[in-house]
Order: sequence, then structure tokens, then C-alpha cells
Amino acid sequence: MAKTTLHRDQKVALYGQAVDALSGAVLKGATIPYTSLNGHMYSFLTKEDVLALKLPVGEKETFLTKYKTTLVEQYGIIQKEFVVVPDALLKKTGELIPWFQISYNYVSGLKPKPTAKTKKKE
Repeated sequence: MAKTTLHRDQKVALYGQAVDALSGAVLKGATIPYTSLNGHMYSFLTKEDVLALKLPVGEKETFLTKYKTTLVEQYGIIQKEFVVVPDALLKKTGELIPWFQISYNYVSGLKPKPTAKTKKKE
């Protein structure tokens, strides 16, 4: 995981600002803050205080090169659709918001995941 330069509370606040700038986006989760749409998570803050953002293939490559960052690794598994958002970019909310919009647009085009149906009590 990438080394962080901001404290968790600072990251959560900056993350919240970026999410608040998107119409329809809602920051969820208490321990692990995240955003999701139609059952697809498109951003989250890891336990290690690393902000992850889900991007489509072409945009992901552009992001990785432009910000000299990596894919997210969790529990020894590389998450191929998620990039690490560097702290320097997280501090620049105005520059980060378009990437959140790309992520939001990407997941909004994915097929919704089915929800778990609750069993009726008899």
C-alpha cells in the first residue's frame, strides 16, 4: 500500500468533499467509507487510509501514468479496476472531482447487481 501523508480524519473530510460535489453520490459506511451505485462500489477508503477509485480501462491507464500511482492491493490481491488516489491529488478536490465523475459514470453504465431477497415469514 502507498504511504500516506494525511491523517485519516483529513482524508475522510477531503473524500467527503469530492463525493458531495457529485449529484446523486452518497458517502456510506462508518469504518470503511465507500460509494456505490446499483450494487457496484466505485470508491472506498481502506483500513490503511488509502483512497481507491474504480475507473474504466482507458481512463485507468491515463490516471496511473499521469499521477504515477498503482492499482489497489487488498489482502494480497490486486484489484484490477481500482487505482490508488495519491494524497497530493486528494488535496486538490477540484482536480479529483472529474475523476470521481468518470468513475460514477462508469458504474452507472454497468448492469445492476441483484439484491438479496428477504425470506417471508410464514
